[in-house]
Amino acid sequence: MSKYLRTMTFSIVLLLAWLLSSACQTAKSSEIEIPLASPTPVSKDDVNRKTSDPYTGDLSIFENAEREKNLQINRVMDILKISEGQTVADVGAGSGWFTVRAAKRVGGQGKIFAVEINQDYIKHINDRAVDEGFTNITTILAKEDDPLLTKQSVDAVLILKTYHEIAQPIRYMKNLRPSLRDGALVGIIDRNGNGEDHGLKKEIVIAELKQAGYLLKEEYDFVKADKMDYFLVFQVQK
Repeated sequence: MSKYLRTMTFSIVLLLAWLLSSACQTAKSSEIEIPLASPTPVSKDDVNRKTSDPYTGDLSIFENAEREKNLQINRVMDILKISEGQTVADVGAGSGWFTVRAAKRVGGQGKIFAVEINQDYIKHINDRAVDEGFTNITTILAKEDDPLLTKQSVDAVLILKTYHEIAQPIRYMKNLRPSLRDGALVGIIDRNGNGEDHGLKKEIVIAELKQAGYLLKEEYDFVKADKMDYFLVFQVQK
């Protein structure tokens, strides 16, 4: 091979090497310049535990003839200081079993908010109120993390066999707070469980309510006859 050809070949090799090196540098620069997706922030109000799927079955299971006696529902209402003329929220109202009993207690001058996320249950309660002659029941189709109650509108709340189904309980209970009037009591009746078995340990409930800004005022276990383990009573922490 002539000296000229060797020089040309060497030059071509150097040129190819330079082009390859430049391409690699460009690729690396491009990789560096691609913005990385920011991780979704985790709210301190999110809970990292299991919850139960909301019940969507036959509402007749809530109408057991022995339930009123087993739960001692009049005693429950006494403890929550539910009386004539008050406004009460039944959160997770289901069939309206507690709704109609509270409606009788508060009378025509009072009001009951039946709070549900299930539209079919809302319709059932509305029909029931008409059939049974109640004019003091208002249904609310709520969000999974917000009961959508108006501010300063409620004297007492009962969450009966429902807390373990609330997917975002801390946010839900924080959103409930503005609706509570001064001195309002919040009752939670549930059974001990692991969260996904339609029950939740009371210690977890107490801890979550504390994070949401509530103080445990009283606790009872007389509801056990209805296969419920505890009745907890809270107030907003001032």
